[in-house]
Amino acid sequence: MSQQLVYAISVAITALIQGGGFLVAYALQTETFYDILGGVNFLALAFWSASSSTLDLRKICTTVLFVCSRGWLLLFLAWRAHERKGDARFDDIKGKFISFMKAWIVQGMWVMLISMPVIFINSSNKSSPLDFIDIVFMLCFALCVGTEILADIQKALWVKKGRPGGFCQEGLWGFSRHPNYFGEIFQWWFAWALAYHSSEAARGYLDPLWWACAISPIFTMLILLHLKPTGIYNAEGKNLKRYYDQCPDEYGKYRESTSILIPMIGYQYVPLFLKRIIFFEYEKYEYNPKVAGEVKKE
Repeated sequence: MSQQLVYAISVAITALIQGGGFLVAYALQTETFYDILGGVNFLALAFWSASSSTLDLRKICTTVLFVCSRGWLLLFLAWRAHERKGDARFDDIKGKFISFMKAWIVQGMWVMLISMPVIFINSSNKSSPLDFIDIVFMLCFALCVGTEILADIQKALWVKKGRPGGFCQEGLWGFSRHPNYFGEIFQWWFAWALAYHSSEAARGYLDPLWWACAISPIFTMLILLHLKPTGIYNAEGKNLKRYYDQCPDEYGKYRESTSILIPMIGYQYVPLFLKRIIFFEYEKYEYNPKVAGEVKKE
């Protein structure tokens, strides 16, 4: 079976899951299983693509890591939805057919775009052994998946303890202000790199489909770094007001000495221009009391 056909069937599977989910959710006027069906969609694409060609070590390891990553996401989002007893993002749109449908379309696009490198690997008819570089990429992929899972668990346990200290500094959160997003972003860069030797072209860099798979980490970065309703953009900026109101000195020191994304030591010694250029410490993430005050008045 060609890679193009595997992708086409993956799109059909995604359309069926998201379209069916939307129709049922709209009829029942609930968003309860929105995130759950996103996770189910990921797992469906993993198992479908893995069954589309002969398995080898590269495909097995990649699929296992992908299932661990998306399986954890499914469990975590289901738990969070249960804890919060709903999702405020849908309060104003679940009664509006078009607006609610757009949310399900966006989720389907997200699932497909993120899954592209894994589908590429699993649908390849080329079987190549793992070389040293592949093993390094595989280990980095696993490390990023583990980082995201561990960060989510540490944050959840901190919340369960009553949010001591006002902001989370537990474990990985002492080295990064958003270690979960670090794991989510960089695992897809390593998945894309791992897909290189699955290209059926004479040279992987000549394969346009492999290059197209780079949209997986790029799209993830766009969502988590630049989209206002979610990710770092949503967590920083005006939403830092609660920290500066409750514990301004403590949080100020934490912010100055803790990387926004990449876990590291000695961040306070990095010049600001390097933080802006290399470490994603964009000016738009800074807390502006004037803006926060205007938002509150509205």
